[in-house]
Amino acid sequence: MRKKIDIGKKILIANEEYAIRNNQFLAEQKKLCLNMISSPGSGKTTILVRTINDLKDKIKIGVIEGDIQTDIDAKRIKATKAPAVQIETGGSCHLSAAQVSSALKNLPISNLDLIFIENVGNLICPTAFELGEWGKIAVLSVAEGDDKPAKYPAIFAKSKALLINKIDLLAGAMVDFDIKRVKNDVYKLNKDIEIFQVSAKTGQGMAEWYNWLKESVKNIQSD
Repeated sequence: MRKKIDIGKKILIANEEYAIRNNQFLAEQKKLCLNMISSPGSGKTTILVRTINDLKDKIKIGVIEGDIQTDIDAKRIKATKAPAVQIETGGSCHLSAAQVSSALKNLPISNLDLIFIENVGNLICPTAFELGEWGKIAVLSVAEGDDKPAKYPAIFAKSKALLINKIDLLAGAMVDFDIKRVKNDVYKLNKDIEIFQVSAKTGQGMAEWYNWLKESVKNIQSD
């Protein structure tokens, strides 16, 4: 009799072992680690660049960049003088905990307060793979439509915070996006999630996001 092997289950178990080790390492070092997940083009990198520049005198930030190919985003991060490690997945739609484990070894962890993981642009695959982070951050741009929480509920259900980005496009009804609908749908999935309406381009709403980051770093360091 042939024995059936669930390859997908084995991959997730192996990933979970690395994720646990990553989480333990980050906890021992008292470092906040956030896994940023969104569709391509939501503005994750622009959010990170602005966040790093605006908080450079308050929080020391490092970034693990995940892309299927190229180091374009990592170069944008490095231009801010923040340390960044590029991971090219070579076709995979998500980062793995093993890849993050290797990347952490190439960051100056002792000199950082916060590590962002910018995951591969995808609302589905990255959600299933724990990386050892303290929490997930979902990013949704108004240009993507207000139906995404209903269509892709898992990431919104699992995230500590949601950034609704590019709200500057709502001026003059340049896009059709119902923020109230999004909030209602997200709170049904996750009553504890923090929601920030931001424009990484203009800076609108970013102060509230920064305050949440500073408080989260403080809590991690005081544990």
